[in-house]
Amino acid sequence: MATTIEQVDVDRLISDPRAMEELNQHVISEFRANQGRVGGPMEGMPILLLTMTGARSGRTLTRPLCYSRDGDRIVIIASYGGSPHNPPWYYNLLANPVVTVEVGSEKFKARASEATGAERQRLFDAQARLMPFFNDYQKKTKRQIPVLTLTRLD
Repeated sequence: MATTIEQVDVDRLISDPRAMEELNQHVISEFRANQGRVGGPMEGMPILLLTMTGARSGRTLTRPLCYSRDGDRIVIIASYGGSPHNPPWYYNLLANPVVTVEVGSEKFKARASEATGAERQRLFDAQARLMPFFNDYQKKTKRQIPVLTLTRLD
């Protein structure tokens, strides 16, 4: 039986940075070895790899994220599993919005920007229809979960 994202102990991953990093590294390796396809908790999900510059560290960091599309733009949601805090990568994108995106076997530069107001809600709702766990994450937290778009640069 395939594990679904809902079955992953997201709270444990958020509270244990080492476990989160191990999962991320496994997904990144699998993604790159299989032209963007992964198994386990993210099997069948639309996954991309987002490479960014750390806001404080200046280090290059890569994170696997679920995504959807809105026309030519890619939409990502900074849910952090419904944690009371935004994920660290969200702050990296605010500080350093030019990123590298890997989708399938394609790799390109993009610019991240945060959606607000009615556009944010429209994009969140559209992605949550495809991946209902985002609604569950929003119900778990009092913060409004940020939605970002990635616009291709090259």
